[in-house]
Amino acid sequence: MNEQPTPLPELLDKMSIARQPIVSPERSVLAYQLFNRSTRANEHSEASDLALALHAVAQSGAPFSTQKHDIFIHSVHKGLTGQQWDFLPPTRTVVEVGPAPHHSADFVQALVPALQALKARGFRLAFKHSVVAPVYKPWQGLADFVKLDVGRIEPAQYKPLVQATRVRTNAVLIAEKIERQTQFESMLALGVTEFQGYWLSVPETTQSKVLTPAQASAIHLFQLLRSGAELDEVETALKKDAGLGVSLLRIINAASTGLPQKVTSLRQAVMLIGYERLVRWSALVLTNTSAHASIPGTAAVVRGRMMELLALQQSGVETADSAFLVGLLSQLDTLLGRPMPELLAQLALDESVAETLLTGQGAFGNLLALVCACESDEDTEFSHAFARLPFTLKQVNIAHMEALVWADSLTA
Repeated sequence: MNEQPTPLPELLDKMSIARQPIVSPERSVLAYQLFNRSTRANEHSEASDLALALHAVAQSGAPFSTQKHDIFIHSVHKGLTGQQWDFLPPTRTVVEVGPAPHHSADFVQALVPALQALKARGFRLAFKHSVVAPVYKPWQGLADFVKLDVGRIEPAQYKPLVQATRVRTNAVLIAEKIERQTQFESMLALGVTEFQGYWLSVPETTQSKVLTPAQASAIHLFQLLRSGAELDEVETALKKDAGLGVSLLRIINAASTGLPQKVTSLRQAVMLIGYERLVRWSALVLTNTSAHASIPGTAAVVRGRMMELLALQQSGVETADSAFLVGLLSQLDTLLGRPMPELLAQLALDESVAETLLTGQGAFGNLLALVCACESDEDTEFSHAFARLPFTLKQVNIAHMEALVWADSLTA
């Protein structure tokens, strides 16, 4: 007996979405790929692709598609004419198309009208590296991107495959499934300029470096707020670093703080918001002192906001504030290139927060493990973290999407 397809409402409740960056050689984010990562191994279907699109633009409560980066989104072949494309912005959406079943020449030719229709609407198309095979000639001229799966290619084949792709298509090449530095360096040497993979999206901690003036100012402000310094002293610290003060006002005004009016001065910000909330924003400034959003910086903001949203559902506002700090500061050693114990010694954090940051255990350990697992496509890691907490997949997914939208709004 054939199994009946899972209804769309059930898919929406039981699926989970992850977002993985596509980056430049310098690890600046160029685009994001969305993919459906569930605790059970469902096959892709028209319904699951539709559910992915609906989550991307609606489930978070704010249009995920308004971000400034392109979105890569997979489609089954039957879904290329589906209604999900009505929900996604063509100029920001890249449709990823898998190989034809059994590499059938008849199937390849039959799919051309659907692919051309998407191109006519303004969507761009991405294909796997198998598209360079002669049977895919009808697709080659339609390719905007070709993804080279380095995990499935022998190193000796890197150069001929790159050359064949450039001869037969006008596509931008993306090296995906990068898991080792040698893979990255080999593809970079061949002129590939876009990359995707776990090695890139979880950067290694760099060697210790001197703090920039902005980072030092942010740490000083954080210390003052945590120690309960006088209002005049806090305001003076903000005024001494114009960039820090402006950044703080911008972040406060951009975020949903629940204040009755926009904050227009530093003293007003301190008085209206209070020290506890300003602790959060000073930490946020500390993780985003660069002019360009970095992968670890963006991940830190997403982690903090997602942990806060989930903690609010689990245990209330007081715990949510600490959860926010744990997530936000969890990338601090990577961002600043200094050991976590050394950094925490300067920040005077609550014991529960510091324990999780140092050991991954403690009151927020399971929650941090869950939000970290949402950054990759490791199903087993996510399943284990998910099983230790009382949330539904829908709660986790919506918190993740809202955190992604919120993080994007701060760097827009």
